[in-house]
Amino acid sequence: MSVRPYRDIQRRPCRQIHVGKVPVGGDAPITVQSMTNTVTHDIKGTVEQIQALERAGADIVRVSCPDQESALALKDIVRQVEVPIVADIHFHYKRAIEAAESGAACLRINPGNIGSAERVREVIKAAKDHGCSMRIGVNAGSLERDLLEKYGEPCPEAMVESALNHAKILEDNDFFAFKISCKASDVFLAVAAYQQLAEACDYPLHLGITEAGGLRSGTVKSSIGLGMLLWAGIGDTIRVSLSADPVEEIKVGYDMLKSLGLRRRGVTVISCPSCARQQFQVIKTVEILEERLAHITTPLTLSVIGCVVNGPGEARETDIGFTGGGNNTHQVYISGVTDHRLKDADIVDHLVELVEKKAAELEAAKADAPALEPAK
Repeated sequence: MSVRPYRDIQRRPCRQIHVGKVPVGGDAPITVQSMTNTVTHDIKGTVEQIQALERAGADIVRVSCPDQESALALKDIVRQVEVPIVADIHFHYKRAIEAAESGAACLRINPGNIGSAERVREVIKAAKDHGCSMRIGVNAGSLERDLLEKYGEPCPEAMVESALNHAKILEDNDFFAFKISCKASDVFLAVAAYQQLAEACDYPLHLGITEAGGLRSGTVKSSIGLGMLLWAGIGDTIRVSLSADPVEEIKVGYDMLKSLGLRRRGVTVISCPSCARQQFQVIKTVEILEERLAHITTPLTLSVIGCVVNGPGEARETDIGFTGGGNNTHQVYISGVTDHRLKDADIVDHLVELVEKKAAELEAAKADAPALEPAK
């Protein structure tokens, strides 16, 4: 199905960098990342959490390195995981050097907070020697004192000036493999800062509404802020900051991108909120289905609608459709076409079986598709 013009998001052109093997920016897919909340030098616990994030679809994972023990622990951690690891560094330049030497793919750092020009050069040399990219991480809650005095309070102009000041330090040292974030907990402030930053530079942008809150409130807040930016074509990698299991951040991140048609992973369930017309227990059915289908990574759509008012129309647009009918007998659609009927007792198991079969077919078709010849 072709993309309709009103759905066509034109992404902001920018240069591309790499975080390990993962491209960020340019024409690369928007990546989804999260951050561990374990004690980093608890190697077993940290690795287990990173692996859980990998299973959820994380492209990049960040870990905090507040001390030498944590920075050196990366050497054991990176050997046991597949995703590239970003080392979160604040203030101490030696932690950045140790993290680069230990196998970090990227350093989250503010060059202006590292200290002398010589210390900055040492960090940049370590990054170059070990193939690390960097992220300049500006946060409204930790702006430099001179900028707060100049502007009076955190504002978009102060945040962008901070970001560009840090960027110039790297540029002056012939280092350009970096992305920038301009985060705030205030949605309006964050969105305005990113909009101005997008106009002011061509570096990849890491999006986030920092300290967004718990699972529900943080998801809503992040979806509003990041959704506005992504819809405008701004953003090359995202992190949804939630006071929740980091795996939830990955799930929400993918749901955001799926909602905007920017990236697809797994089953997209289209379901009604249910009402007195429902012919089966929609809410419970969808809850169980989402849990049972979480292992599928192949992009496909499943509609689960309680009655015939909207059911057939939604089914026409999805890979598999299910619409409630009378006498405990419901209608199943395959690729938008009426296929067969189904009784109440078999709903979940039958739909899971259909989705797994469809996913296998799509994967087989993808594997059998002839490789595209290189352009001449």
